[in-house]
Amino acid sequence: MHPIHLTSFDYLHLPTGPDNSPVPPAADRIEDVRDRLRDPAAARDILDLDGLNPRVQDVVLNTPGARELLADLADYADLPAGPRRIAIGCAGGRHRAAGLTELLARALRDRDREVVVEHLHVHLPRVLKTPASPRTAHTEQDTTR
Repeated sequence: MHPIHLTSFDYLHLPTGPDNSPVPPAADRIEDVRDRLRDPAAARDILDLDGLNPRVQDVVLNTPGARELLADLADYADLPAGPRRIAIGCAGGRHRAAGLTELLARALRDRDREVVVEHLHVHLPRVLKTPASPRTAHTEQDTTR
């Protein structure tokens, strides 16, 4: 079987198309978990960690609906004419998308699949939501300017 490429990304740092909507990375399946999984970053003890950390992966895995989504993605990847690329995106790309991508990579490797993982935005500062601000979100980096 061909290797499967998994990409995590964040919708807030993507380039935008002519209609001003974010343009996700090219993939056979794009999984948007912004609304599907409640925000695991609400667990205060993982805010400054990222989805590469096992503690974050555990919180993501125990988020309602995550196990079912993970099983669905793994089964999809194993289809005979299955995908070559799966991309998983969330608002900031640090917790849900990166953690779920790492969990999926592990599940596929357990099925003897060759997996290539790329995290597009996990290295970026955590996205902070500020409802009082005219902007809907900014990064910690923005707040230091």
